Amino acid sequence: MIIDGVMLLWFGLTALSVLFVAIDIRNTPESTVMKWGFVLFTLYAGPFGAFLYVLGCREPLPGTHEQYVAARWRQVLGSTMHCVAGDGIGILVGAVIGAAVALPIVVDLGLEYLLGFAFGWTIFQALFMRDMAGGDYGKSLRMTFTSELLSMNCLMGGMIAVSTLAWRDNPAAHDPTEPLFWFRMSVALMAGFAVAYPMNWWLVAHHLKHGMLTVRPSPPAGKPAATDAMPGMTMDTKPGAGMAGMDMSAMKPPAPRPPVPVMAAVSFAVLAAGLLVAWIFGGLSG
Repeated sequence: MIIDGVMLLWFGLTALSVLFVAIDIRNTPESTVMKWGFVLFTLYAGPFGAFLYVLGCREPLPGTHEQYVAARWRQVLGSTMHCVAGDGIGILVGAVIGAAVALPIVVDLGLEYLLGFAFGWTIFQALFMRDMAGGDYGKSLRMTFTSELLSMNCLMGGMIAVSTLAWRDNPAAHDPTEPLFWFRMSVALMAGFAVAYPMNWWLVAHHLKHGMLTVRPSPPAGKPAATDAMPGMTMDTKPGAGMAGMDMSAMKPPAPRPPVPVMAAVSFAVLAAGLLVAWIFGGLSG
């Protein structure tokens, strides 16, 4: 079948892409959590993930990362990638569990949402970014809840139509021991990335989520320390410091427009639209 050849090519290119990103990103002055995020995202998105890494994060010339990632679209790329990388782990775990115990499709989607949100919020957002909240994990949970919710709703809204309708009548697409299952979920996560990107643009523009960061070692004596590309943040540049020292309290942007409740309603509308498309075309009948 044609799909078998497509999957063989896809998984081969994905393996090469992940290898490239995992090796090359070690020399990119990006934060540790974002480096892991790009590796995970490339695992989901294959050559598209590697392409976006090179286009959006990889330092083109030594010393230019700060200026390179300062472009808004690159900041939003980092924000959306970070969301998909973290939420994707929980979503995939939920999909495997749902398939293993033969959950009804609606329950399966609910489990994917809950695990994706829980992992993305409590670990990839609040835990890994707690230094932005002064090291207070509880404060970090409160700071990141809204942004994670809005981004997750859009991610799942984009995923649902693809994951429920693609190869709907092919049992292999719903069996975690089959390659088609993982190919279907990869395609669904990429669709979710595309749908979540506009919401992340709004979140980054209103300083509700971070985008790309720049982390460099301490410079030689007498030279100024490099800083990240996010206005209002400072960063400890000691080797291995990661994001310690970042000060979110210095950022006092104006109230978002449209306001957060309106955008929250938009995110739930996107999620509902994904469910509606799946229902109309029979994707929820399983």
